[in-house]
Amino acid sequence: MTLVTLAIATGFALVLIGLLGALTDRNILRMIVAFTIANTGVNLVLIGVGMLPGRTAPILDEAVSVAQAAARIVDPVPQALVLTAIVIGLGVTALMLAYALRLHQTRHSLDIRTFTELKW
Repeated sequence: MTLVTLAIATGFALVLIGLLGALTDRNILRMIVAFTIANTGVNLVLIGVGMLPGRTAPILDEAVSVAQAAARIVDPVPQALVLTAIVIGLGVTALMLAYALRLHQTRHSLDIRTFTELKW
């Protein structure tokens, strides 16, 4: 099994574990952790898709000439997408944790079954 297929398989496994945890658990904090695990899995799949074995970093210097760049460097777009997804995931996780803290302060519970009405 190559490193690329291992990264993609691990990423899909993390996505499935995260979705299973988010759909089956009733505690809001555990749901937030499950969404974060699924987000990490998606990032790992993107890294695996963008990984090309035997190629170098996308930096043009004396090691890689401009003429050979298309054949010898990896595509930098998946790397940029993953960096952006990490930052967005961190912001979304912080927002979900802030909502969970506010829910706990107002309702004194983090069980999702106790939140049945639409208004606070």
